[in-house]
Amino acid sequence: MAAKNESPSAGVPVPGAAGPGAKGGGERPLPERPLHVAIVMDGNGRWAKRRSLPRTLGHRAGVEALKRTVAAAPTLNIGWLTVYGFSTENWSRPAAEVAELMALPKRYFESDIVRLERDGVRVRVLGQRRGLSPELVRMIEDAQARTAKNDRFNLNIAFNYGGQADIVEAARAFALDVAEGRARPEDLTAAALGARLATADSPPPDLVIRPSGEQRLSNFLLWESAYAEFVFQDVLWPDYGADHLKAALEVFAGRERRYGAVLPDDVLAAG
Repeated sequence: MAAKNESPSAGVPVPGAAGPGAKGGGERPLPERPLHVAIVMDGNGRWAKRRSLPRTLGHRAGVEALKRTVAAAPTLNIGWLTVYGFSTENWSRPAAEVAELMALPKRYFESDIVRLERDGVRVRVLGQRRGLSPELVRMIEDAQARTAKNDRFNLNIAFNYGGQADIVEAARAFALDVAEGRARPEDLTAAALGARLATADSPPPDLVIRPSGEQRLSNFLLWESAYAEFVFQDVLWPDYGADHLKAALEVFAGRERRYGAVLPDDVLAAG
């Protein structure tokens, strides 16, 4: 079956076009400070199906899309990129597909760890180690150790990760601190819980992107995304690249982030 030809801006307003939050025509400048962008890497199976290919080949094509995106992100003033590779719910998929998904980090690190280390990328893998093979755990730990001192760009790979499970683990950690006398129940604050999440070393995401046309979080960064902006794009993940990422950032640049407050212009208009 022929693949659908999606443009970089599919599913989002055309960069520079008028729309909600738009601040004028033309291409918008890059963000003034490094952003944290999170991406739900979705659509590998549908990409393969459209081409009458096995789903496993869709997942492998998705790894190539990850490589393109990681290469492009620092050039777009993204300081942190968190990608959703394998959720705790994905264990319910067919065994052959789970085995292929388990092989993807190994394939990625084998092909790219030298480049990531050389290019100043710090790699962290978020999620539970339970259920992963000893070989994969060793490879994850090696990748993290080899890149631990890098500070040019931060790549977080959420693998065997679930937002709800991470919040539960953080709550258990705090409860243990209380039980062992290191904290009191009244010490529990949003900051205290956040410091115990897997993402504690990264700022909250500014932007969450989901390609594939789906519009949901799927248990990804539930706590951290409280004030994130969302952009949904009608492109399947294996086709994703620098142009799609840039298009999403241009939509983000047109948003007015309020964090629950009221902008001064709105107060004047209401008065």
